[in-house]
Amino acid sequence: MTVKEKITELFELNRGKYLSGAEIARKLECTRGAVWKAVKALQDEGYEITASTNKGYRLEENTDVITAEGIKKYLDAPEKFDLHIFKTVDSTNTRLKEIAVSGAAEGTVVISGEQTGGKGRLGRSFFSPSDTGLYMSVLLRPRMSASEAIKITTAAAVAVAETIERLSGKQTRIKWVNDVYLENKKICGILTEASFGLENGGLEYAVLGIGVNAYEPDGGFPENVRDIAGSVFPQRIRDMRSRLAAGILNGFMKRYLDLSDPACCEDYRNRLMWRGERISIISGAGAVPAVLKDTDTDYRLIVEYPDGSIGKISSGEISIRKA
Repeated sequence: MTVKEKITELFELNRGKYLSGAEIARKLECTRGAVWKAVKALQDEGYEITASTNKGYRLEENTDVITAEGIKKYLDAPEKFDLHIFKTVDSTNTRLKEIAVSGAAEGTVVISGEQTGGKGRLGRSFFSPSDTGLYMSVLLRPRMSASEAIKITTAAAVAVAETIERLSGKQTRIKWVNDVYLENKKICGILTEASFGLENGGLEYAVLGIGVNAYEPDGGFPENVRDIAGSVFPQRIRDMRSRLAAGILNGFMKRYLDLSDPACCEDYRNRLMWRGERISIISGAGAVPAVLKDTDTDYRLIVEYPDGSIGKISSGEISIRKA
């Protein structure tokens, strides 16, 4: 471990307490100059570290900076994950795909506090401002066909919904197929990207991308998403983004072990938005009215058209909105 990593761990164990530079240097067997450099680097990354003459350094109680050490505290099996934490990236999915092609193991995770080129479904961008959200991508190497990959996305949606409900005490809804809503506002988007083998058509790997709006950004959301986007928490809470990350990883990996478990499908259906309501199905051919009935066990959307016929829609180049 580097001096900075050791100091981070020491601060995490002593939140709210002053540690003198001499004390830190003695514990870590390094110079006070190395301590100062490490503390400065952490402050530049967003850590709220107070420096006081004759007292030393203190990590403030309510700091909510995303760190590997902070997340590992809440993971059920931290040894199963290889966490790569960044202050900012273009896209966590893009960064993880670069790592995946080099043979990285399943459970490799890229997490960032900001994305400059966040991705959404159907080529859309995902607004990812600095220091208010959780942007995370997980590398998976499942044995499944392309048609089954939707189960990765839906299991992730349930894991996100359950984690947010537990941490916020509020009820979530899932907009088919991959968005999580809270109080009629979108607070999470999920994008699964896959690489397929040319010989058997199976998945070589999948990259599961999850973006959560933990807090509202300074100045609010931009005008183009202001009516849609929301946040989970009204104010910053100590370790909350680390708790979110760990909770989602814990919940998803449990479901990932058996993606055909009917309990996951039931948990998804119970949160399905607009069930029994009129919707518009949007595609390149235009908008088609329908009533949203349910999903089936393959997560196809079941709809009833105005003529009374029933249709089943697979994920693809379509979108839905409330009529």
